[in-house]
Amino acid sequence: MQTILRKTLICSAISFIVNTAAYAQTTQKSQSLKLIVDKQAHMLMDKYQIPGMAIGITIDGNRHYFNYGLANKATKQKITENTLFELGSVSKTFAATLASYAEIKGKLSMQDKASKYLPTLGNSPIGNTSLLQLATYTAGGLPLQFPAKVDSSEKMLAYYQSWQPEFTPGSKRQYSNPSIGLFGYLAALSMGTPYETLVENKLFSALGMSSSYINVPKEKLKDYAYGYSKSGEAVRVNPGMLDSEAYGVKSTTEDMLRYIEANMGMIPLEADINKALQNTHIGYYKASTLTQALGWETYPYPVKLNTLLAGNSVETILEAKPTKPFKSPQPANDNVFINKTGSTGGFGAYVSYIPAEKTGIVILANKFYPNTERVKAAFKLFKAVKAD
Repeated sequence: MQTILRKTLICSAISFIVNTAAYAQTTQKSQSLKLIVDKQAHMLMDKYQIPGMAIGITIDGNRHYFNYGLANKATKQKITENTLFELGSVSKTFAATLASYAEIKGKLSMQDKASKYLPTLGNSPIGNTSLLQLATYTAGGLPLQFPAKVDSSEKMLAYYQSWQPEFTPGSKRQYSNPSIGLFGYLAALSMGTPYETLVENKLFSALGMSSSYINVPKEKLKDYAYGYSKSGEAVRVNPGMLDSEAYGVKSTTEDMLRYIEANMGMIPLEADINKALQNTHIGYYKASTLTQALGWETYPYPVKLNTLLAGNSVETILEAKPTKPFKSPQPANDNVFINKTGSTGGFGAYVSYIPAEKTGIVILANKFYPNTERVKAAFKLFKAVKAD
């Protein structure tokens, strides 16, 4: 009996020492990172008059949170890892994941024509466009945004029916909300359930993202930061056609670090959800310096800063870029740098991760500022993590 008790005490002591050491190591890393993160955050906030910023870093499954400034200037509410930010176009990665999941479940094929799920598109150019072309912005020149006059479902359908491509589908990448927005919308139609319901009740639930929403519930509005315009006015995202699919998600650094870890295969998930995430990393073509995946943009790792800056530049977003398709889609692999920027009128987001390093960074701010500044900051943080 005494021998068993002695062994139990020894095991407990060893477990305590190991856990304490791991905690101390995580705390020490957070403290060493804080100096570098503080410098980047304060520089950006001062330069662009950003009221609040939340930065999360995951390293081998250990999460580090760094919070700065205010979620609401009027009430002086502070930013925390539970503050809700608008993700802007990072939302596109959820549309991609949902569609990938639908394909795994046999509800659609990426090669299907859009008209299969929305017959009213008929034999129009957009009706003959494949889901994959919509997902990868190669339908033939759909614009960045819908024209201002397209403000109802009826007008949206009429717009798609009358739209004519500017160039041969597949030949150029033209980054577009109406393109990937329609892709997400059609994915939901294939599953027979509204898009918002699928993302909030199926996808977020399966990913364990309990503080992520398209429509923020009343009881969570207190956590929803205000964004701020160039003039300093408090703003939130305006409703628009296919906004949920293209730029409608609100989330926290805590949930987004979990999302990054899920994408890196570090969290136990339903097998089909895990496969859906991995399939969003498949590369289809090169344009500018990026490889276009589903929702995400990827780069061979290691990668130079200038390569990332070119891929995330205003020019790459606004201008049509010739595509260089691969002979066959490039399978997902760990030796890549994966990223996505996102913006709304009052928010700026950047999510990036390196599966081979099991490291990821999310930077959320409640004011728009240039994508290139987000990339530079994250790049410095990745270097600091690797050097530590």
